[in-house]
Amino acid sequence: MGHSLKRVSLENGDLELYNSFSLDDLNEDLFERVLSWLPTSTFFCLTSVCRRWKSAAASASFKRACSHIPSRDPWFLMVAPSLNLSFIFDYAENSWKRLNHPRLLHQDSNRGCMPVAASGGLVCYRNWSGNFIVCNPVTGSCNELPPLHFTLENQSIYAIVMSTTSIDQISYKIVIVFGELPNIFFKVYSSSSGHWEDDTALQSKVDDNSMGCDSTDDDNVVYFLSKAGNVMTSNMQRSPLKQYSSVITIKDGQEIVYFLSSSGTVVACYLTSKCFLEFPRLLPVFSEYSIDIAECDGEMVVVLLSEFLESASLRVWKYDELNRCWQQIAAMPVAKSHEWYGKKADVNCVGAGGRIFICLNSPELCTYILCDLVTNKWTELPKCFVSGEVIEFMSAFSFEPRIEASV
Repeated sequence: MGHSLKRVSLENGDLELYNSFSLDDLNEDLFERVLSWLPTSTFFCLTSVCRRWKSAAASASFKRACSHIPSRDPWFLMVAPSLNLSFIFDYAENSWKRLNHPRLLHQDSNRGCMPVAASGGLVCYRNWSGNFIVCNPVTGSCNELPPLHFTLENQSIYAIVMSTTSIDQISYKIVIVFGELPNIFFKVYSSSSGHWEDDTALQSKVDDNSMGCDSTDDDNVVYFLSKAGNVMTSNMQRSPLKQYSSVITIKDGQEIVYFLSSSGTVVACYLTSKCFLEFPRLLPVFSEYSIDIAECDGEMVVVLLSEFLESASLRVWKYDELNRCWQQIAAMPVAKSHEWYGKKADVNCVGAGGRIFICLNSPELCTYILCDLVTNKWTELPKCFVSGEVIEFMSAFSFEPRIEASV
C-alpha cells in the first residue's frame, strides 16, 4: 500500500481552510467557550494577550462558561511555617506556582491568617481573633464572615470543615465541631443565609465494638495500624498547622464530619441525625507513628506512617462501617518508605478525587508524595525552589482552581 491507513492526509483545500482558521473568526459565545477549557493557570495570561482576550476574562458570560466545565485538576495550596508565602502545586502541569496573597489578608488584623479548610474553588482562613475569611485563591476575592456570637475560650475546636454546592450558583457552608468530649457541639455558617446558626448538641452513639469517648486512661496515647494489621500506640505527632485536621462527606443524605481525637481515634459526627461515634480500636502495641485523615471520592481515609520491626510503613486505610473494622486499601512499597525509619516524620495529607497529597516533615527531611488509590502508584513530587533555595512546607489544602467561584 502506498500509504498507512493510520495516517489521514488533508486535501489541499482542507489544508488551506485549516491554516486560515483563527479564533478571531468565532463569535463571542463560542470564543469564550473555547477559552473556558484552557487550564486555569492561563487565566493570569489572558489579560496580556490582546484587548479581546482581556475583555473576555472579565466578562460574566466567560465565568458562566467556566462553570460548565465539569471538573478541574486540583491545586494544592501549601502552608509554610512562616504563613507569609502562598504557593500551589499545579497537578495538571506538575509544577509549583506562587500566588499573590489576597489584599484582605494583608491587613494588620489578618496578618498570620492560616488556611483551615477548603472545598470546590474556595479556601477558608482563620485569623488570630478567631474570625473566618473565605477566599478564591485564583481571583483574590475575599469575604470576611460575621463574627461568632460565642467565645471558644476554654473549649476545644475539634474540626473546621467546608463544603460547597453549585446548583444555580456556588454556595458554601462552614462547620465547626467544638466542646469537650463527650459533650460536643457543632455550629454552621451558610453563605445562602449569611449568618451562623445556633449551636447544636451531638449525642454519643454507642458502638458495641467501640471503647467510648469517656475513657481517661489513655488520653495521651494514640493508636495506629501496623504492617501486620495490629493497632500500635505511642505519643501523637501533629503539625500545629493541621490542628483542625478533619473532613466532611455526604453518604445516603447524611453529612458526616470526621476528626482525630486527642487520643488519636477517629470520631465521626453525623450532623443530620445529630450524633457522634468513636470508631473501635484493636489491642495496642508500642511503636512510633504519625497519622492524618483525608477525603477521597466521598470517603474518609486514614494515612498512617508507622514503624515496626525496624522498618517504616506508609499505608492508607478505610473504615468498613458494615463489618466494623479497618481495611487497608493502599501501601507504599517498603523499599521506598524505609528511608523514613527513625526520622519521626509528621504526616499531613489532603485528598483530591482518587488521589492523596502527602507532606512528610521531620528535622531531617521534607518530602511530598502523591498517592493514586486506583493504581496504588506513589510518586515523589519535585522540590519547590525560590531564588535557588528549597522551600519546605508543613501541610497542604486541596481546591479546584475555578475563577467563577464567588465568595
